[in-house]
Amino acid sequence: MRTKIVAGNWKMNNDLNASITLISDIKKELSGKNSNVKIIVCPPFTSLESVSTVLKGTEISLAAQNMYFEDSGAFTGEISSSMLKSVGCEFVILGHSERRTIFQESNQVINKKIKTAVKNNLKPIFCIGETLEEREGGITFKVIEKQVTEGLEGLTEKDLEHLIAAYEPVWAIGTGRNATPEQAQEVHAFIRQLISKLYSSGFADNLVIQYGGSVKPENSKELMTQPDIDGALVGGACLKADSFVKIILSAQ
Repeated sequence: MRTKIVAGNWKMNNDLNASITLISDIKKELSGKNSNVKIIVCPPFTSLESVSTVLKGTEISLAAQNMYFEDSGAFTGEISSSMLKSVGCEFVILGHSERRTIFQESNQVINKKIKTAVKNNLKPIFCIGETLEEREGGITFKVIEKQVTEGLEGLTEKDLEHLIAAYEPVWAIGTGRNATPEQAQEVHAFIRQLISKLYSSGFADNLVIQYGGSVKPENSKELMTQPDIDGALVGGACLKADSFVKIILSAQ
């Protein structure tokens, strides 16, 4: 049985003090609550080390929101995998829709990043998803297939043993529009079937596929009880400890 994983992507929110307050509040809210859900928090780069310190002795894992595909060098403003590991990161989000749409990251760039993460023992949270125009144009599955095939090109099952996939319909992120549980499940099932073709049915059956797209306490349980939805990549609702913890508990 696949583990449910709930990750909170803080995006470009929270300075150092606000980050320490939020993670302390999350710890407090979770205190005394038994949860069999894997929890990951993804603060901004400037807060990673401090959040890592607060998390010591807990089961909550730390992730970065992005990284570069080179190990070091003259890449002003970029962050390497070794830098992330040195402050306690176990996971890294790669291919988030905002990186794809705002910063024009291609499938090929994301593929390089995944290969670098794997090489350096960082576990990738690989994001895929279609825009509103693509959804309305009826090419959702075509877009997803291209993102998955090109994003994972040259990577083996062994390479990807710690991969988490995250389906995030771009049209449902921060827009107030929600994919219905049925719409989300349909795409998750397609992703699992595609992974089965690219790799093996056993690998696909064990792959955790999160849903990300305006996940809130009000809709999280219905989403995460779908057969192919294995948790959530949460945006805005993870910036308040009580709402994030409600989502975690709804995943049980």
